[in-house]
Amino acid sequence: MDLRISHCFIGVDDHERALAFYRDVLGFQVRTDVAFEGMRWVTLSPPLQPDLEIVLEAPGANPCASPDDQKILSELLAKGVLRGVAFRTDDCDATFEHIQASGAEVVQEPIDQPYGVRDCAFRDPAGNMLRFSQTTAR
Repeated sequence: MDLRISHCFIGVDDHERALAFYRDVLGFQVRTDVAFEGMRWVTLSPPLQPDLEIVLEAPGANPCASPDDQKILSELLAKGVLRGVAFRTDDCDATFEHIQASGAEVVQEPIDQPYGVRDCAFRDPAGNMLRFSQTTAR
């Protein structure tokens, strides 16, 4: 069996701000941007992983979520406590400088971790935690 991840989902409260960050700052390529049943379906891919699509979706986009659940998800997104994404980079410090220059909220400056990576962290415009790690010699 050959399984690979095709899509992952990141909750956003403003597609235009999210696009400006993921496309213009991180350099991801827009794969899809269409209106669908009153919602917007936007996917982007890292240039080196064109078969992986990251879906930017409103927290209430899940049609199975009740109105109360959609409200709670929106509140959790606003607090920045939903799970984020970890990206691999070949130069953590250069990645940090580039993203910091965009005005993104810094959560953690580059630091060597005891488990063999140098990493940093930011919040995207919706408050999602994004980590950027570089493998280091152990």
